[in-house]
Amino acid sequence: MSVAKQRDGRGKVYLIGAGPGDPGLLTVKAREILEACDVVVYDYLANPVFLEYLKEGCKTIYVGKKSACHTLSQEEINQLLVDLARQGKKIVARLKGGDPYIFGRGGEEGQALKKNGIPFEVVPGITSAIAAPAYAGIPLSHRDFTSTIGIVTGHERPGKAKSAIDWKGLASAMGTLVFLMGVKNLASICKNLIRSGKDPSTPAALIRWGATPRQQTLTGTIKSIPEIAEREGITPPAILVVGQVVSLRDSLNWFETRPLFGKRIVVTRARAQASEMIHRLEALGAEVVQFPTIRIVPPGSWDPLDAAINEVEIYDWLIFSSVNGVEAFFERLFKKGKDVRSLGGIAVAAIGPKTAEKVESFGVVPDLVPNDYKAEGLLAVFPDGEGKRILFPRSKVAREVLPDTLRQRGHRVDVVPVYETVMEKPASETLEDILSGHVDIITFTASSTVRNFVDIMGGRQHVSALPSSIKIASIGPITSHTLREFGLKVDIEPPVYTIDALITAIEEAVNRE
Repeated sequence: MSVAKQRDGRGKVYLIGAGPGDPGLLTVKAREILEACDVVVYDYLANPVFLEYLKEGCKTIYVGKKSACHTLSQEEINQLLVDLARQGKKIVARLKGGDPYIFGRGGEEGQALKKNGIPFEVVPGITSAIAAPAYAGIPLSHRDFTSTIGIVTGHERPGKAKSAIDWKGLASAMGTLVFLMGVKNLASICKNLIRSGKDPSTPAALIRWGATPRQQTLTGTIKSIPEIAEREGITPPAILVVGQVVSLRDSLNWFETRPLFGKRIVVTRARAQASEMIHRLEALGAEVVQFPTIRIVPPGSWDPLDAAINEVEIYDWLIFSSVNGVEAFFERLFKKGKDVRSLGGIAVAAIGPKTAEKVESFGVVPDLVPNDYKAEGLLAVFPDGEGKRILFPRSKVAREVLPDTLRQRGHRVDVVPVYETVMEKPASETLEDILSGHVDIITFTASSTVRNFVDIMGGRQHVSALPSSIKIASIGPITSHTLREFGLKVDIEPPVYTIDALITAIEEAVNRE
């Protein structure tokens, strides 16, 4: 799909349903529009991760509305969309939680655009009315129970003289009822259903933050659920499901039974490298908190690497210790007009399976991959002899044990920086969550992430005061050594030093709790 601008001087507005919260439930069409739009106007319930899809220079405007807390009134939002679309053929994405036309005020926004002659399209989203129950193990229809479903707002327009809800009809005609935005009026909703003939023992479920890692589900009856919700301190956003289908939750609950569900896990890797790890953790049910402590940047000068590439044929060995080093080396090799044929006759060593896999992606099969994924592991299996010429592209700052030991053995080693790591500045609210103990596990995948984490936290004295409830997960002994140097206790360390093994170790540790 291509997102084209209007040719007549007008902009265009897309009313987009962002879905219930799980980023995987955003539609393909919605993502394509977000990637092409000039401005995005988004709501409180739209997952912030969607903003990462925006192109550089795209303007973002938050117009979130919570109960009794409105950034802009609906009328002001309507006018904002009109004004933005009139500014130079802009593509405006109006990103709304759930579906824009199911109690999302999208109809009102569409009317305002139509009235002002602004072209618009609607991109439906998955409404929380169906997603939240599905993620809570509750099918809204089931042939053993009901084939009728009613979706009702639990929060009608303030000031209405009379409710537009046919309570008697709902109580008698609908097998399953779903009330959106109903926490504030929960007691009233249940009382009206019972008063209108609904059996007080009818099963009910209240689902908070449905289809997100923070999902919380309470079950009871329409008589008991208001008291249960008050006792548990349930606040919006939440939906109420009423009907016999709620009883199926015990057998169909899949989302909340995943091994890491309910755990908040901090990932300190560089943002560009963290996606695979994040996806793996989320698939296991964790709520991932991104706290990148490092950012990968090019070296201050390419001259040392360029000089090595220009005479690459003089080397006997090429050693890689990281995926970043592999990517930077080959990118520069190609930029200098060479290809993998220029490496003919050069033996290649790679520390770790991911590094070896990345080397292979460029059409080169490593000659040496140690079973112990650290410098000492490579030294233990490096061929005997001396006088070899070795090229070692790596980070500007790294452990010197490998090049120093190889030199002591009589080899000539050229260490060339191909990237640097610089300190990131994560969000202050994430920092506060860590200091207050609102996370369960903090992961570290390199010594550089540890050092920068300590600096960001304000030094050794602050990290030593981290709440004891937070567990520290380290990818391997080198990173663990750095953690202990700063007074941090390592709770989780896998026997194999890979991301996959680290995640497995985290899962096993949680299962033992």
